Amino acid sequence: MTTSLVFDARGNRKYLNLSERQAFLRVATASEPEVMTFCMVMAYTGARISEVLALTPMRIDLEGQAVVLESLKKRHKGHFRSVPVPMELLNIIDRVHAIRDAQQNAQHINQPLWPWCRTTGWSRVKEVMEQAGIEGVHASPRGLRHSLGVSAIQSGVPLNMVQKWLGHTHMQTTAIYTNATGPEERQFADLLWKGLSRRVASQDT
Repeated sequence: MTTSLVFDARGNRKYLNLSERQAFLRVATASEPEVMTFCMVMAYTGARISEVLALTPMRIDLEGQAVVLESLKKRHKGHFRSVPVPMELLNIIDRVHAIRDAQQNAQHINQPLWPWCRTTGWSRVKEVMEQAGIEGVHASPRGLRHSLGVSAIQSGVPLNMVQKWLGHTHMQTTAIYTNATGPEERQFADLLWKGLSRRVASQDT
């Protein structure tokens, strides 16, 4: 199984760690309103740029506390997935994009929240990353997607749920995120090293 989602060919990490993710969100919240909402949705959903740019007021589920994304990597259109997000984020999106008003207006309900091309969306994320001091192969919109996958697995979210949130067709793809070293793995390693240290100490006495 390849680990291409986690490391590149030289072993460089391809996902943002916790401190980098927090730094990204801090800078995003201080950015222009539309940049802030775009970057926050990218970070909290792990969606692809094209999927986020396709979002409309109709796809913001305020009552269900979720963002409904169309899985654009599927062979056929019409595959949607609901990704839960914090209510705080939904309130920010509503404040910036007037979601509740737009949902009552047939003329605006299907208009994209961000009237940008994919290149513009990519540039906005990169600008925030640069301001946050994030550098390397992981300093990209895809790094946010991988970051959510790794963080979800390390937080104990079931693999099938992470698969659904990220819109993966195959479970094997999602399972690649387990290759990142997490807190639980480090705890097991600590127990191993302590056990070996005790054995060495007993042999020396």
